[in-house]
Amino acid sequence: MLFGDASSIPILMYHHVSPSAGPITTSPSNFENQLKWLKWHGYQSITTQQYVDYLNGHPLAAKSVMITFDDGYLDNWVWAYPILQKWGFNAVIFLVTSWVHDGPVRPCQGRAGHLPDTPDHHECERRINAGHGDDVVLRWSEIHEMVESGTFEFHSHTDTHTRWDLGDDKANKNLHMMEELTRSRQTLAARLGYATEHLCWPQGYFDEDYVQLAKQAGYRYLYTTLAFGQNKPSSNPECIHRFAVRNTTGESVGRRIWVARNPFVAPLFNGWKRWKRSRRERA
Repeated sequence: MLFGDASSIPILMYHHVSPSAGPITTSPSNFENQLKWLKWHGYQSITTQQYVDYLNGHPLAAKSVMITFDDGYLDNWVWAYPILQKWGFNAVIFLVTSWVHDGPVRPCQGRAGHLPDTPDHHECERRINAGHGDDVVLRWSEIHEMVESGTFEFHSHTDTHTRWDLGDDKANKNLHMMEELTRSRQTLAARLGYATEHLCWPQGYFDEDYVQLAKQAGYRYLYTTLAFGQNKPSSNPECIHRFAVRNTTGESVGRRIWVARNPFVAPLFNGWKRWKRSRRERA
């Protein structure tokens, strides 16, 4: 395997892996097909620490990717976790800390017991808003097993996943966000034993005030939903690019990864996509 050739690191963004179809859900069969494609084509997944080392000049294998999940849904345990283990990949979950409850470990694919329901995204949101988030969100017991296995690591997606810039108290959005960032980091430190420096913005929104607040709260590596940019050794750690993985084949995801890591094609593709987006926004 060649090292030192990674001109950029594609970061894949998932939410759900579940048989329940939805707009940001990948089926278990397609998820497995995607990981199988990665494995057969020589790709390896990296940890956040490896990414930090990469930003600081340490070489990585040419075919390195980071696999991330947002929010921390139960289906990440029931379906994604066993498939990742099967194919030898690790991943990152950006966790909404206030959604997580205590309780016993529930069955997951490949273990004895009746698998819990893993509904689509809209139903998950409905249950969380109705106070039944434990039905659809990971438990601390499951999180601990996922960490101890080495398959998953967990970082911050704030404490409540609230878009304070859209609420009734916009004037105090920065105060609310600082409280969110602090509580989330404190919870992860108390529950998992480390004060994370990695943060993913809720629904992808951030502004310069938020970036400064995150740095004050102790975060150094800020993950976005901005798809059209490359994560190079010289890249800004306060604006880490990720692209959403669709419910599609491994070959299709492979093409998107090829574009993301290609030093010649990626800038052209990203520039074209940004231009198209700006035209739509002006229309």
